[in-house]
Parts: sequence; C-alpha cells; structure tokens
Amino acid sequence: MRVAIAGAGNVGLHVANALHRAGHEILLIEQRQAVANRATVEEGIEWYIGDSCEVSSLREARLETCEVLVAATGDDEDNLVTSLLAKQEFGIPRVIARVNHPKNEWMFNENWGVDQFVSTPQLITSLVEEAVNVGKLVELLRFDGGLARLVEVKLNEDSPIINKTIKEIDIPRDATIVAILREEHLIVPRGDSVFYVGDEVLALVTPDSEDSVRHILTND
Repeated sequence: MRVAIAGAGNVGLHVANALHRAGHEILLIEQRQAVANRATVEEGIEWYIGDSCEVSSLREARLETCEVLVAATGDDEDNLVTSLLAKQEFGIPRVIARVNHPKNEWMFNENWGVDQFVSTPQLITSLVEEAVNVGKLVELLRFDGGLARLVEVKLNEDSPIINKTIKEIDIPRDATIVAILREEHLIVPRGDSVFYVGDEVLALVTPDSEDSVRHILTND
C-alpha cells in the first residue's frame, strides 16, 4: 500500500518509519528542507519538499498514486486543508488526520475530507476512563466521523450478561461484540462464548445502537 504522510515532525516520522518497516510504500511530504535534513528515516522512504496545503505541490508529489493520506503536521488548520485537498482534488480513499488541540475535534469530519481523526488527549482520556470505570461503557475510538464507534466495558457482578452466551443476548443488528479480553487473553467472540465478571468487552456500535448496547452490557 502506498501511503502519503504530510508533516515530518516526531509523529509523522514515527508513523512513516513504522509503516515502512511493515512493508508499505511511503511518501513523506514536508514543507521545510531543514526539517528533512535532520530527520532520521528508513532507507527507501520517498521525500517531497513542498506545501501539502497547495494543490500544485500535491500534484507534483503525485499524491494521486497513494491509497491513504495521513495529515500529521503540528497545525490543525494545515491538517484540515491537506485532508480536504486529498479527498476532493485527488480522491484519496482513506484520509486520517491528527488533531493537535481538542477544541478543534468537531471540525475533523467528512466535510473536511477526514475519514478518521486521532486526538492524543482524547485517547488518553479514554484510556484513563477505561482503567477506572468498571461497569461503565467507555468510548475508545470513532470511525467515519462518528458513524461507527469502538466502545469498551469491564463487566462487574451487576452486569446482566454475566454467565450468559452471546447468542442469549439481544445485540442490535447495527452493533457487534468484536473481542473479549480475559486475564490478558484475547477471545474471539462466538455464539457460545460466555461472559464472566472482570471480562473486558469491546463492541462496535453506531450512534443509534450505543444506548441499547450500554443497557445490555451494564444495565444503565
């Protein structure tokens, strides 16, 4: 897979090197030559020095040859503009954008060409909530502008699904149990999988099904 990454700061470089080691073809776009000069990257990563907010630069970089764009600069405005150009001008199938300031999260949606955003403060908050809120449904990630959400709950003794199997509970059609974590083991859910106290249950839900899933798993 060919991936374009806009921004060669610490985040962009880490993503570029990790994806390249995983076998992907990487195009790293950076506006400042000085940043590129001091960067340490895996051999074989392609560089383009130019402004990812300019259509002419993205054309020269042959962005249309990429399947994914990651907007990873340290500026939210630049990440939004880059995402919009990638989607509207080049038809990039998958656009992922970094959110630097949580107050800007609401703008990172399909209207700006963003398929998925990553906000470090949001992730940290979710992980803290997941660790301390036993019996509470916690949102971990959002996909497609919030149309799909990954949620988690650690089951306590009051959960209505304790000692029941998946086929015995009425999961909505637009939701699914995707994993059960039990004593550091990952269980791929099947119809006869049984839920026990202390299980960490991960589910994929929609906005319409989230409340139903919360009630099923926690009785809230």
